[in-house]
Amino acid sequence: MILRPDQLATLLAKPLAPLWVLHGNEPLLVLEAADAIRAAARGQGYEERETLVVGQGFKWDALTLAAGNLSLFGGAKLIDLRIPGGKPGRDGGEALQRYAAALPAQTLTLVTLPELDWQARKTGWFKALTEAGNAFELNAPERERLPDWIARRLAAQEQTAAPEALVFIADHVEGNLLAAHQEILKLGLLHPKGALSLEQVQDAVLNVARYDIDKLRQAVLEGDPARCARLLDGLRGEGAAPPLVLWALASEVRSLAMLRAGQDEGQPLPALLKAERVFDDRRRQALSRAVPRLGSPALRAALLHAARIDRMIKGLAQGDVWDEFLQLSLRLARR
Repeated sequence: MILRPDQLATLLAKPLAPLWVLHGNEPLLVLEAADAIRAAARGQGYEERETLVVGQGFKWDALTLAAGNLSLFGGAKLIDLRIPGGKPGRDGGEALQRYAAALPAQTLTLVTLPELDWQARKTGWFKALTEAGNAFELNAPERERLPDWIARRLAAQEQTAAPEALVFIADHVEGNLLAAHQEILKLGLLHPKGALSLEQVQDAVLNVARYDIDKLRQAVLEGDPARCARLLDGLRGEGAAPPLVLWALASEVRSLAMLRAGQDEGQPLPALLKAERVFDDRRRQALSRAVPRLGSPALRAALLHAARIDRMIKGLAQGDVWDEFLQLSLRLARR
């Protein structure tokens, strides 16, 4: 069954289920959950461990052999199956379905996967795994929830911080949860237990944000101009390719223009989103909120603006490309 991440600790305190499935977009959280399961397994007598990494040329017979190759002394075994690409292929999918249908005795199987798209979630092998075992989706907290996540991590090492200090950390580690984890540990080493001041946090935390284009698109749709400006500044500092930034912004403008035009014609937004092949829940919600605040004239002007930036990138027009990116983002993010 698919469970919430906060249920993991409770389940690990009980006799362990024979199958565990971890997947999500945040490697740190997947790694921590896998470590917790492995530690619980050792504590419950799973002393032998065999790791299988699915890559090019992997033979799925190895999974069956690992399950049947128990210790001569009759000890319980942990099979650590890792599928970094998230796509086991047809042979792998069939092998996983057979395996889930007849889980071996005295064996705990841990399957770790990356983030899975909606197509992968509908496959027979993934459904077989989630129905036979405990499955957890471990995604990075959304930007607005990141300060709360940081506060819980600080509380685990008996430290607290004021809301403005939590926001400061979140701004400086955006998109990089591993870096956030490292900065929190560093605060635990630099300062004693108790409350941390904003000044202490500012002195200790480095700017380790991983500015990426997907987050810029998200900030545009969610109408967050300050975040748009910060992300564009970071992308510029990291040497992001202007054509790639333009593609991201222009694709959002085109999507919004199509949705707005459809609504102006009286078509329901859910049907329009389906036609645009928007299946991610967060993106659906962001687009649903963005369309009402942007009219067709504003979106036509944004398309013309994007075309002007394209001419600048190609050397056919004068202007500061990054300043124009900011102006276009603010045009789209306005409330």
